[in-house]
Amino acid sequence: MKTFTAIIERDTATNLYVGYVPGFAGAHSQAETLDELQANLKEVLEMLLEDQPLDFKTEFVGTQQIVLQ
Repeated sequence: MKTFTAIIERDTATNLYVGYVPGFAGAHSQAETLDELQANLKEVLEMLLEDQPLDFKTEFVGTQQIVLQ
């Protein structure tokens, strides 16, 4: 079993959820609901892992809030 961290955003122009896995080229998708997005990302990850070995070039560290005054 492998666990991946996905970054999820909502595009306000299309109202779609957009998700990607940092450091994993090609691991991205979009959908109308979070459940659909999760299913899409799972499918993309499974397809990518069939075609290429798992070799991350970066490591996810976290997120930060930047406050401007």
